[in-house]
Amino acid sequence: MSIPLSHTTRTAFKNTHATRKEIKTFYDEATEDYTFWSQDFNMHFGYFSFGKTNVLRRDTMLNEMNSQVLKRLELLASKQFVADLGCGMGGTMRHFLHRHSLLSMIGVTLSDFQAIEGNKLLKKYPAVIVKEDFRNTSIASHSVDGAIAMESFCHTGHSLKTLKEAHRILKPGKRLVIGDAFLKKTPDQLCLGSSYSYRKLCEKWSLEGLGVINNVKRDLENIGFSKVTIDDISPRVAPSVFHVPFAIPLFLIKKLLKREPIKKQSWDNLKASFYALTSGLHMKDFGYYLITAEK
Repeated sequence: MSIPLSHTTRTAFKNTHATRKEIKTFYDEATEDYTFWSQDFNMHFGYFSFGKTNVLRRDTMLNEMNSQVLKRLELLASKQFVADLGCGMGGTMRHFLHRHSLLSMIGVTLSDFQAIEGNKLLKKYPAVIVKEDFRNTSIASHSVDGAIAMESFCHTGHSLKTLKEAHRILKPGKRLVIGDAFLKKTPDQLCLGSSYSYRKLCEKWSLEGLGVINNVKRDLENIGFSKVTIDDISPRVAPSVFHVPFAIPLFLIKKLLKREPIKKQSWDNLKASFYALTSGLHMKDFGYYLITAEK
């Protein structure tokens, strides 16, 4: 296979001064925590589907989210090349590659750990993970048959630069699919509880902020995307989010029983997961969406 290889974190409330190095360090050191969340290294929330998933088995919902994203790409049955922008350990990549025999993929991450360990897990597949910033990749223009972003673009606040880079690498007529949490209103319009949860969520997960869903749709269209579809899947995602208050204590107990130290990055990851839950309870202010945009 031949694959072309041709932060300051800010919220509406304060500057957190999270540099690109700090974000990289966070993922280098906190990625191991996700083995407790998902044996398949799915670093995202799940999608509940009657008859397909089990609400008590988290990985069935996480993998169903992968399947929903893959379906929305509408890939052909021929050779296809897809980019995962913010790929983590490549959990979604492996899911795609297992289900599409003619697919090759490239994943992008800032984390050394994710690139090294993720590539070990991908060694039997026509795929590679590279250490790059998804706002400025070495992927050739007009070269990919699809691009995905699973809870990754939030690290740049779903910025215009991020969306433009995804548009650049896509072939005409091909699709970008984003799965992420978004605001339903601007940060200054959030209620007191939502504001607190949002601020803490951004701080602990090193997020520049969540995009306002209507503004992101407008940005995608202004960049040149057409057929922008916004699916509010919050009710589908909620069952996996409600695993958080059970997963966190079990993770801590496991660490304590093994007498393992809990790193700062792990604490931040755990706290951020809790604030993701409290944010989700404010349904008038936050939502989880699947966005499909065609170039």
